[in-house]
Amino acid sequence: MDTNRTLTLVPPVRLEGYGVELREWTDADLADLVALYDDPEMARWTPVASPFDLEAARAYLAGAREGRAQGRKVQLAVTTDGVRPRGEVLLFLSGTDERDVELAYGVGPAHRGQGLAARAVRLAAEYTVRDIRPRRVVLRIDAANTASEAVARSCAFELADEPPVRRVSRGREVVLRTWRLRA
Repeated sequence: MDTNRTLTLVPPVRLEGYGVELREWTDADLADLVALYDDPEMARWTPVASPFDLEAARAYLAGAREGRAQGRKVQLAVTTDGVRPRGEVLLFLSGTDERDVELAYGVGPAHRGQGLAARAVRLAAEYTVRDIRPRRVVLRIDAANTASEAVARSCAFELADEPPVRRVSRGREVVLRTWRLRA
Protein backbone atom coordinates (compact mmCIF):
# COMPACT_ATOMS: atom_id res chain seq x y z
CA MET A 1 0.00 0.00 0.00
CA ASP A 2 1.22 3.51 -0.78
CA THR A 3 2.32 5.22 2.44
CA ASN A 4 0.98 8.56 1.16
CA ARG A 5 -2.52 7.19 0.60
CA THR A 6 -5.40 9.30 1.84
CA LEU A 7 -8.96 8.37 2.65
CA THR A 8 -10.95 8.45 -0.55
CA LEU A 9 -14.59 8.52 0.43
CA VAL A 10 -17.27 9.89 -1.87
CA PRO A 11 -19.70 12.24 -0.09
CA PRO A 12 -22.15 11.95 1.36
CA VAL A 13 -20.74 9.24 3.58
CA ARG A 14 -23.52 7.20 5.12
CA LEU A 15 -23.07 3.76 6.65
CA GLU A 16 -25.89 1.64 8.04
CA GLY A 17 -25.87 -1.52 10.12
CA TYR A 18 -26.14 -2.92 13.64
CA GLY A 19 -29.01 -0.57 14.41
CA VAL A 20 -26.96 2.57 13.81
CA GLU A 21 -26.51 4.95 10.92
CA LEU A 22 -23.31 6.93 10.53
CA ARG A 23 -23.48 10.16 8.55
CA GLU A 24 -21.50 13.31 8.04
CA TRP A 25 -22.12 16.27 10.34
CA THR A 26 -24.21 19.20 9.10
CA ASP A 27 -24.73 22.78 10.27
CA ALA A 28 -28.06 21.68 11.74
CA ASP A 29 -26.09 19.51 14.23
CA LEU A 30 -24.37 22.35 16.11
CA ALA A 31 -26.65 22.20 19.19
CA ASP A 32 -26.32 18.41 19.27
CA LEU A 33 -22.53 18.70 19.10
CA VAL A 34 -22.61 20.91 22.18
CA ALA A 35 -24.87 18.44 24.00
CA LEU A 36 -22.52 15.57 23.15
CA TYR A 37 -19.16 17.19 23.81
CA ASP A 38 -19.79 19.60 26.68
CA ASP A 39 -19.35 16.79 29.15
CA PRO A 40 -16.65 16.04 31.74
CA GLU A 41 -16.08 12.50 30.41
CA MET A 42 -15.63 13.76 26.84
CA ALA A 43 -13.21 16.38 28.17
CA ARG A 44 -11.34 13.71 30.12
CA TRP A 45 -10.80 11.26 27.24
CA THR A 46 -10.86 13.37 24.06
CA PRO A 47 -8.89 16.37 22.79
CA VAL A 48 -12.00 18.51 22.19
CA ALA A 49 -12.31 21.99 23.68
CA SER A 50 -13.66 22.22 27.20
CA PRO A 51 -16.01 23.82 27.88
CA PHE A 52 -17.56 22.93 24.53
CA ASP A 53 -19.96 25.68 23.53
CA LEU A 54 -21.55 26.80 20.26
CA GLU A 55 -18.34 28.57 19.19
CA ALA A 56 -16.35 25.39 19.86
CA ALA A 57 -18.93 23.38 17.91
CA ARG A 58 -18.58 25.68 14.89
CA ALA A 59 -14.78 25.38 15.02
CA TYR A 60 -15.04 21.61 15.43
CA LEU A 61 -17.34 21.28 12.42
CA ALA A 62 -15.04 23.53 10.36
CA GLY A 63 -12.08 21.32 11.36
CA ALA A 64 -14.02 18.20 10.40
CA ARG A 65 -14.75 19.66 6.98
CA GLU A 66 -11.15 20.75 6.47
CA GLY A 67 -9.82 17.30 7.43
CA ARG A 68 -12.34 15.69 5.10
CA ALA A 69 -11.37 18.00 2.23
CA GLN A 70 -7.70 17.14 2.76
CA GLY A 71 -8.54 13.42 2.71
CA ARG A 72 -6.98 12.90 6.15
CA LYS A 73 -10.04 12.17 8.29
CA VAL A 74 -13.75 11.59 8.27
CA GLN A 75 -15.92 12.43 11.27
CA LEU A 76 -19.33 10.80 11.31
CA ALA A 77 -22.31 11.40 13.56
CA VAL A 78 -23.64 8.23 15.18
CA THR A 79 -27.43 8.11 14.92
CA THR A 80 -30.09 5.48 15.43
CA ASP A 81 -32.57 7.21 13.12
CA GLY A 82 -30.32 8.86 10.52
CA VAL A 83 -31.09 12.26 12.02
CA ARG A 84 -30.29 12.95 15.68
CA PRO A 85 -26.61 12.56 16.63
CA ARG A 86 -25.94 10.47 19.72
CA GLY A 87 -22.18 10.25 19.33
CA GLU A 88 -19.38 10.27 16.83
CA VAL A 89 -16.92 7.93 15.18
CA LEU A 90 -13.79 9.21 13.42
CA LEU A 91 -11.63 7.53 10.80
CA PHE A 92 -8.21 9.06 10.20
CA LEU A 93 -4.77 8.22 8.93
CA SER A 94 -2.55 7.29 11.83
CA GLY A 95 0.13 9.80 12.70
CA THR A 96 2.35 6.87 13.65
CA ASP A 97 2.08 5.00 10.35
CA GLU A 98 -0.09 6.32 7.51
CA ARG A 99 -0.66 2.80 6.24
CA ASP A 100 -2.90 2.38 9.30
CA VAL A 101 -6.35 3.85 9.80
CA GLU A 102 -7.15 4.86 13.34
CA LEU A 103 -10.68 4.97 14.69
CA ALA A 104 -11.86 7.09 17.60
CA TYR A 105 -15.31 7.38 19.10
CA GLY A 106 -17.46 8.97 21.73
CA VAL A 107 -21.07 8.80 22.81
CA GLY A 108 -22.94 11.65 24.48
CA PRO A 109 -23.84 11.34 28.16
CA ALA A 110 -27.57 10.85 27.52
CA HIS A 111 -26.90 7.91 25.18
CA ARG A 112 -24.29 5.83 27.01
CA GLY A 113 -24.93 2.26 28.09
CA GLN A 114 -26.88 1.37 24.93
CA GLY A 115 -24.06 -0.28 22.98
CA LEU A 116 -23.89 2.60 20.49
CA ALA A 117 -20.09 2.94 20.61
CA ALA A 118 -19.55 -0.77 19.96
CA ARG A 119 -22.05 -0.86 17.11
CA ALA A 120 -20.61 2.28 15.50
CA VAL A 121 -17.01 1.07 15.86
CA ARG A 122 -17.90 -2.35 14.42
CA LEU A 123 -19.62 -0.73 11.42
CA ALA A 124 -16.78 1.77 10.82
CA ALA A 125 -14.12 -0.94 11.18
CA GLU A 126 -15.85 -3.24 8.69
CA TYR A 127 -16.18 -0.36 6.23
CA THR A 128 -12.52 0.57 6.69
CA VAL A 129 -11.29 -2.98 6.09
CA ARG A 130 -13.57 -3.51 3.09
CA ASP A 131 -13.30 -0.16 1.31
CA ILE A 132 -10.11 1.56 2.45
CA ARG A 133 -7.97 -1.56 2.94
CA PRO A 134 -5.31 -0.21 5.30
CA ARG A 135 -2.44 -2.25 6.67
CA ARG A 136 -4.21 -2.21 10.06
CA VAL A 137 -7.22 -0.68 11.78
CA VAL A 138 -6.22 0.60 15.21
CA LEU A 139 -7.62 2.28 18.27
CA ARG A 140 -5.47 4.31 20.68
CA ILE A 141 -6.89 4.24 24.20
CA ASP A 142 -5.74 5.54 27.57
CA ALA A 143 -5.29 2.51 29.86
CA ALA A 144 -7.48 4.18 32.49
CA ASN A 145 -10.40 4.41 30.05
CA THR A 146 -11.91 1.04 30.91
CA ALA A 147 -15.17 1.76 29.08
CA SER A 148 -13.32 2.34 25.78
CA GLU A 149 -11.18 -0.74 26.34
CA ALA A 150 -14.39 -2.77 26.82
CA VAL A 151 -15.69 -1.42 23.50
CA ALA A 152 -12.40 -2.41 21.83
CA ARG A 153 -12.61 -5.97 23.15
CA SER A 154 -16.27 -6.32 22.12
CA CYS A 155 -15.38 -5.24 18.56
CA ALA A 156 -12.61 -7.83 18.03
CA PHE A 157 -9.69 -5.51 18.80
CA GLU A 158 -6.74 -6.83 20.77
CA LEU A 159 -4.00 -5.03 22.62
CA ALA A 160 -0.97 -4.71 20.34
CA ASP A 161 2.48 -5.60 21.62
CA GLU A 162 4.06 -2.23 20.96
CA PRO A 163 5.16 0.80 22.97
CA PRO A 164 2.49 3.29 24.02
CA VAL A 165 1.87 6.35 21.85
CA ARG A 166 2.34 9.71 23.54
CA ARG A 167 0.25 12.66 22.44
CA VAL A 168 -0.36 16.13 23.80
CA SER A 169 -3.98 17.00 24.48
CA ARG A 170 -4.93 20.45 25.77
CA GLY A 171 -1.41 21.01 27.03
CA ARG A 172 -0.98 17.69 28.86
CA GLU A 173 0.67 14.51 27.72
CA VAL A 174 -1.52 11.44 27.36
CA VAL A 175 -0.21 7.92 27.01
CA LEU A 176 -2.28 5.67 24.75
CA ARG A 177 -2.12 1.94 24.21
CA THR A 178 -2.61 0.61 20.69
CA TRP A 179 -5.37 -1.88 19.99
CA ARG A 180 -5.48 -3.57 16.58
CA LEU A 181 -8.36 -5.24 14.84
CA ARG A 182 -7.90 -9.00 14.81
CA ALA A 183 -7.75 -10.57 11.36
